[in-house]
Amino acid sequence: MATFHYDYEYLLTWKPERERLTRPVYQSLAKALEDDIASGALPAGTKLPPQRELANFLDIHFTTVTRAYKICELKGLIYAVTGSGTFVSASEANEVTLAANLGSAPLIDLGFVSSFESCNELLTATAKKALAQQNFSSLATYDFPTGLPRHKDMGLRWLESLGVHTDANHMAIVSGTQNGLALALLALFSPGDRIAVDTYAYANFIELAKMYRLRLVPIRGDAEGMSPEALEFQCRQNPIRGLFLVPSCNNPTTVTMTDRRKKALARIIRDHGLILIEDDIMAFLTAGLLPDYQGPLYRLVPDQTVYLCGTSKSICSGLRVTYMVFGEPFRENLLKALYNINVKTSSVDAEIISAVIASGKAREIVEKKRLLAKKRQALFDRYFPNGGNCGHPYSFFRWLPIADTRRGAEIEQELLTHGIRVYHSDRFLSGHHEDARYLRIALSTVDTEETLSRGLEILRQYAQV
Repeated sequence: MATFHYDYEYLLTWKPERERLTRPVYQSLAKALEDDIASGALPAGTKLPPQRELANFLDIHFTTVTRAYKICELKGLIYAVTGSGTFVSASEANEVTLAANLGSAPLIDLGFVSSFESCNELLTATAKKALAQQNFSSLATYDFPTGLPRHKDMGLRWLESLGVHTDANHMAIVSGTQNGLALALLALFSPGDRIAVDTYAYANFIELAKMYRLRLVPIRGDAEGMSPEALEFQCRQNPIRGLFLVPSCNNPTTVTMTDRRKKALARIIRDHGLILIEDDIMAFLTAGLLPDYQGPLYRLVPDQTVYLCGTSKSICSGLRVTYMVFGEPFRENLLKALYNINVKTSSVDAEIISAVIASGKAREIVEKKRLLAKKRQALFDRYFPNGGNCGHPYSFFRWLPIADTRRGAEIEQELLTHGIRVYHSDRFLSGHHEDARYLRIALSTVDTEETLSRGLEILRQYAQV
């Protein structure tokens, strides 16, 4: 028996001190696990000991370990893979929420993906004219929580240009896409629910899911998007409730989903009754430009979809306007969440966005951003001719494969010392650690091509590509 215990002690990846555990033991054990993850003692991707082996090591009942693991799983600290074990979540290895640089030191920011802020000058005159013509008091009330009728009409017009067909009763104006995601998760999901996502997913969605104590199930994919076979397998193995996708230039991988793939995924969504959250913030770069584009997934499963089309990347990032489209089964719960969280979206922001769309200025802004994106893509390719395939010709960012096997935080910090900010693929992992490693390189944040060139030169010099 002694040898049996010794072997487990030797092989365990995590060995909490039994003497430090207090009653109730399962809570104390969960706290110890949380502390060791937070301190970095248990890095992302660490496979935790099987419950019975850890129980044997600690001389406690295995159900105590089960309860401790469950607490941490509900917090998003760890996740289980059927047949493989339990792992430390990648998003817990570091704070993954992405925001613009707030520091004062000179820095070339290739991390945060902005939206060519120099284009904001194109809407200045239209914004001033719109607010001067409008009776401001009509914009300053609680009336029309889902959006003023004329604002919704402009939103429907914008959506039509992207292949989204709906009506004012199934659309609301919310305060940005992140706000829309939060409302959808709050209204339609419960703690412990499972949501299928891409292996590399939008980092702020990972954080939101963690805050709402939702479980993310990573699904592999390829150049066409998420694998239908892998999604089907997980739906058969686990009770998956939802699916989160960014089909028009996935953030961070740039993968743009083919229409064939959309149809295959739509069948699975219908068969398993999944709730689809479709973040289509980059649709303006795809609709009418890429020949394969036939419209969003929403058109295939409208009653099972919450479709979000933000204007922060297409028109202006500082005006927080996103059009949220939803099926009738979700209407009541979503509007209840909107009323209780937002009360209403700023009518001032919506007035400006509506005026920009009505005047045609929005199309001018979009065309300029497409041109800038294409030029910066070409610039990136000059510095990194072998920098991996880009899944979208107008992407605002690139997904650069690297050979460096160090922890993402360490690589990011080293590049910061050389004056550039980038984001490592660790930030975007929705689940188990992957052998391949990447850097997401923002092309749209710095003001000039000269600044981008300096940043890319530093990156080429110091990154192990």
